[in-house]
Amino acid sequence: MTVCMHSENSSATSARLLLASASQRRAQILSGLGVAFDVVRPDLAEAHYPADPRRTALENAQRKNAWARERFPTRPVLTADTIVAFENRCISKPGSIDEAFVFLRAFSGKTQSVFTGVVFSRPGASTPQVSLERSEVTFKALTDATIRRYFDRVNPLDKAGAYNIEQQSDLIVDSFSGSLTNIMGLPVEIVSAWLRAACLWV
Repeated sequence: MTVCMHSENSSATSARLLLASASQRRAQILSGLGVAFDVVRPDLAEAHYPADPRRTALENAQRKNAWARERFPTRPVLTADTIVAFENRCISKPGSIDEAFVFLRAFSGKTQSVFTGVVFSRPGASTPQVSLERSEVTFKALTDATIRRYFDRVNPLDKAGAYNIEQQSDLIVDSFSGSLTNIMGLPVEIVSAWLRAACLWV
């Protein structure tokens, strides 16, 4: 059992979790847990290995964490990077509606993987905690009419893979396995365990 003790002389601001991410969904997930945190948006070049989604997700999460640790050395820092992988390729956000159609036509009746690299660092710890989580999403057989109906309801252009598991997914998704919040961008199962052990969440 973890026993959390806080000194009256300790700085509440320094102890507060820092989420280094531009993702609103990650912030929403943490807020839903009741975690107290602040947000900073990392400003750095991200890695992109088209044929290696695992490496891409992990390296980007680690880069973001290193960026935040350098600038906020007294703060515990949480970072993540989520990659949609299909046929062993990284799938990014579509550049147009036409490309979004290409994505969903390719996904029709098939299964893709979603990888999230997650890194949590604490002041004074020698090394951050690192995890790579994987979930899978299986799509229904999709007609062009179904895809158009989905795009009428959901904007695909700001979403990796041209879809959002939280929005109208009954139209296009048959099933998923693994962590739902991993697909959303932040696997709460591993994150909540880390934060509880660090006395940042109860």
